[in-house]
Amino acid sequence: MYAPERQQEILRLARDGGRVDVLSLAEEFQVTAETIRRDLKALDRAGLVRRVHGGAIPAGRLDFEPDLAEREGTAADEKDRIARAALAELPAEGSVILDAGSTVARLAAALPLESTLTVVTHGLPTAARLADHPGIQLHLIGGRVRRRTRAAVDAWALGAYGEISADVLFLAANGFSADAGLTTPDLAEAAVKRAAVAAARRVVLLADSAKHGQRHFARFGGLGDVDLLITDTGLAPADAAAIESGGTEVVRV
Repeated sequence: MYAPERQQEILRLARDGGRVDVLSLAEEFQVTAETIRRDLKALDRAGLVRRVHGGAIPAGRLDFEPDLAEREGTAADEKDRIARAALAELPAEGSVILDAGSTVARLAAALPLESTLTVVTHGLPTAARLADHPGIQLHLIGGRVRRRTRAAVDAWALGAYGEISADVLFLAANGFSADAGLTTPDLAEAAVKRAAVAAARRVVLLADSAKHGQRHFARFGGLGDVDLLITDTGLAPADAAAIESGGTEVVRV
């Protein structure tokens, strides 16, 4: 089977099943996993599928939301670089909000032991990483916990964010672009993100470049709400310039 034929069949399987995984495809087509990854990369570049950890989903699945373990393993090196760069944006002292997100959780894990900050978060994994930090005064926002993301949502969380004013918010998003803005698959989670943005004087978006151009169901703001975007070098210079033209500073690491 030639590569175009195999890729066409992969696309059919993705559309029929909602997603495909590398190892199953390699077994089915009797080729190496690396060959399948190249096929998925070609389909992704053509805009026909979207690559996710371990496989791909059809393009246009705006309701797709990877679970926590999958998000943790996706673009791990890029997320680590972004988290390290974000350390420079921490205030010497004061208060920060840490959004629920895998890259933001990496920032929490990287906080130096000498940090003395008040930290507010509605993300359970982020709170768990900071619970034993000696210099952090940790405030955990409550609410209904979404199993998929381990984030607190709904009225309790919204009310709590309405009562605070923090120095910096480190924000996460499933998708970002100059035209579609900041998006995530879930309306309840979008509402909490919107409240967190309103509760901070400065907003720093931590998002790997694979999220650029992605559009999800729930919009919670625009790039104009973001003071600084920290992403990786996978974001093209032209795209970075377009974002900066709207007033958002961009750092590529």
